[in-house]
Amino acid sequence: MPVHKGHVAPSSSDSGSSGNAFIDFYWGMELYPRIGKHFDIKVFTNCRFGMMSWAVLAVTYCIKQYEMNGRVADSMLVNTALMLIYITKFFWWESGYWCTMDIAHDRAGFYICWGCLVWVPSTYTSPGMYLVNHPVNLGPQLAISILLAGILCIYINYDCDRQRQEFRRTNGKASVWGKAPSKIVANYQTTKGETKTSLLLTSGWWGFSRHFHYVPEILAAFFWSVPALFDHFLPYFYVLHLTILLLDRAKRDDDRCSTKYGKYWKMYCNRVPYRVVPGIY
Repeated sequence: MPVHKGHVAPSSSDSGSSGNAFIDFYWGMELYPRIGKHFDIKVFTNCRFGMMSWAVLAVTYCIKQYEMNGRVADSMLVNTALMLIYITKFFWWESGYWCTMDIAHDRAGFYICWGCLVWVPSTYTSPGMYLVNHPVNLGPQLAISILLAGILCIYINYDCDRQRQEFRRTNGKASVWGKAPSKIVANYQTTKGETKTSLLLTSGWWGFSRHFHYVPEILAAFFWSVPALFDHFLPYFYVLHLTILLLDRAKRDDDRCSTKYGKYWKMYCNRVPYRVVPGIY
């Protein structure tokens, strides 16, 4: 196992070894590893290479279908349009991405770096890859319906994150759906023994479930996969993978918050009882 940068030259104080070389390599030893002062490895792999290659491959599949058939099927157009809208939303909201679990809490090891360099561009575009050789003609009415449903889900996903970000930015003073927000003031102690305060939003989208933003994200992925219809499982592999990933992420985040906030998190769970899907889970 090669010497890990986190051992010999960590970029910040937020680093350390688990005591197991394999786990250090897989999960990482640094939260924000850098090369020099300005090249952030996590930002490059997640936001630059991963997300941008996703967009490039989506367009490439359109071009390939046109080369093969002399036209681009409406199913491919819907698939590509929704993915590009989602990616545009990501870069529009990129500043808010720094608060997500994979940036704020997951260290940059093989798990994240390989995932963003290889898994994201290859797997996340798999519905488009399938449509290259299996074009589907949806017809204007169905194509437009799927497109609008997907755009709505992407917007709700964005609005969930925007609502919470604005709530935090204004220290809980921003209105939520035209009303004063419902919130819980949670005190917690840092590892250094300092007492700090967080505000937990319990109204708006965040009154439906503790991770409601994952619901429209999964549905958006479904809507850019469903243009392939239901002749094969392959277009839905990404939706299945995303569902498992986000449900696991929601559980990990709940466990972390429970440890961090203690009794305040119990109060939050009593007020917002569902983890992801309102009324179900």
